[in-house]
Amino acid sequence: MAVNTKKIAVYVLAVFVLYVIITDPAKAADYVQIGFEGISDAAKAIGDFMTWVANGAKN
Repeated sequence: MAVNTKKIAVYVLAVFVLYVIITDPAKAADYVQIGFEGISDAAKAIGDFMTWVANGAKN
């Protein structure tokens, strides 16, 4: 039953994404940009943390 629920959720999400892309491509592009900026910020934060650890975790 959980597999069917997961498949349904994925299909609903895919339909929603296609709907947004088709009806308002500019807004969809903004959403993609926001997502990539979030991923970039997260990667930078992880890099800063790893640098801090590699430097002996000093303040």
